This record gives sequence, structure tokens and C-alpha cells, in this order.
Amino acid sequence: MGKNKLRHIAISTKDPEKTAAFYKEVFGFEEVGRTDTPLAKGIYLSDGTLNMAVLNFRTDQLGRGLDYVGIHHFGIHVADPEETFARLAKAGAKQKTELPTQPTSFFEVKFEGPDGVVIDITEHGWVGASPLDEPAASHSAS
Repeated sequence: MGKNKLRHIAISTKDPEKTAAFYKEVFGFEEVGRTDTPLAKGIYLSDGTLNMAVLNFRTDQLGRGLDYVGIHHFGIHVADPEETFARLAKAGAKQKTELPTQPTSFFEVKFEGPDGVVIDITEHGWVGASPLDEPAASHSAS
């Protein structure tokens, strides 16, 4: 099995423009896309490795109400979705969404892990995120 990678995090906000501007200005993240769907409107940012979705959700996917702001969910890019789905089921993770049957921006199936944390599982990755096969950065002591 290839190594799975954390490649996505979603932040729920009421003002995606202001929140995205903060991350762009303070950390130098780049805007790599925008979305406006029945689920949410927002901006995709990237640090070159990770995709961060800054979203104003139109539906309550977490059961916390539409006023909830903060970290909404995170996503793992996996090499073998079927094997990962089986391991999630064995570990007791509750599947929240089905495999998309129509083309979507990203292949995602949502699961609920420990403490109610929502995890997106994808085989195709996210815009602005590094692929699975990218070699790890080497760190050398100065």
C-alpha cells in the first residue's frame, strides 16, 4: 500500500473573502480556486502541499448548526480507497456519504471518526495539493 497523505482541511466561516485574505496576507497562501455550489461558497487556498477550503456552508453537514465556524473537516488522499474504506469500517468509523455517482470536483466519501471529527477520503486529491507520490522534503540541520 502507498503512503496516505493529509492533503485537505476545510474551515467554516461566514466571510470567505475576509478569512482567505487573512491566510494569503499572513502566510502567503495562494488562491487556487473558488466554489459556489448548493453545499457551500468559498475559496480554495494552497501552501503548495495542502489544499485549504475556506467555506461558507449552506447546509449543516456536521449537526452543529449553520452558525458554526472553525475547522469543519480534513481530508486524506489515499492510494487504495477500497482498502481504506474497509479499515475505516473495521475501526468503527461511521460512513456519512456515499461514493459519488456523478462527476464531482473531487472524489470524496465522508466518514465520522473518533470524537465526531469528519474525514474526507479521496483517490484523486485536491486542487493545489501535492500528489501522493511526491517525495518527502528533506530536512538538514544547519
